[in-house]
Amino acid sequence: MNEIFRIVGNATLGVVDEIGRFTLFFLSAFKNISTRSFPLKIFLEQLVNMSIRSLPLIGMTAIFTGAVLAFQSYTGFSRMHAESSIASVVVISIVRELGPVLSGLMFAGRLGASITAEIGSMRVTDQIDALDMLGVNTKSYIVLPRVLAGLVALPMLVIFADIIGVFGGYLVATCSLGFEGMTYIHKTINFMEAYDVISGLIKALFFGITICTVGCYNGYKTSGGAQGVGISTTASVVTGSIAVLALNYVITGLLFSR
Repeated sequence: MNEIFRIVGNATLGVVDEIGRFTLFFLSAFKNISTRSFPLKIFLEQLVNMSIRSLPLIGMTAIFTGAVLAFQSYTGFSRMHAESSIASVVVISIVRELGPVLSGLMFAGRLGASITAEIGSMRVTDQIDALDMLGVNTKSYIVLPRVLAGLVALPMLVIFADIIGVFGGYLVATCSLGFEGMTYIHKTINFMEAYDVISGLIKALFFGITICTVGCYNGYKTSGGAQGVGISTTASVVTGSIAVLALNYVITGLLFSR
């Protein structure tokens, strides 16, 4: 029993220590930064990569999610003769939960891995050490533009995912389930509130910051050559995905515990 407590205690201390290192890493990226020294070009390049180039992946994910959600809602609600509620269920599920969470998971898989691989390669080839030797604040130069780009890009992707996801549900409802188009649209608009959309965007802000910081953190501490880059990349995707799910639970509890 004592051995079990010792193992659990050591694991807990390890997690707390890692969270502390991660927090200090995040804060250090904002240290001694000014508008004059901010790498605007890198920020814009990352913003384009994270937003525009992610649209096909996010769009495909969202439209099939909305379509399946409409089908499954119809299957369940028809047993209770509540088919008229499908439009309401689809829109609330997409904008509150599925839009932000699935976009966050896709973002973690695509961008989290990409950021870690890029920075990890810079680390194992001593490019970061060379920048340190030149007196460059590498965390502000490398980490900050990527974190800020994620902060801006993911909410925009979530808005896109919300629209495409609801449209996917609309297509299934009108083309396969026999709903009248204007009636479905009216029920969607009348049921949705601004707070539902805002809550999803708040989640996206935290998801974007966390995923990009995790990617930078794992890339920054990479060691061991190409194998180390692969290990760090895998760790970023796993950690980023778990962080999205955990943050979603926490933020949902804070926003809707009324």
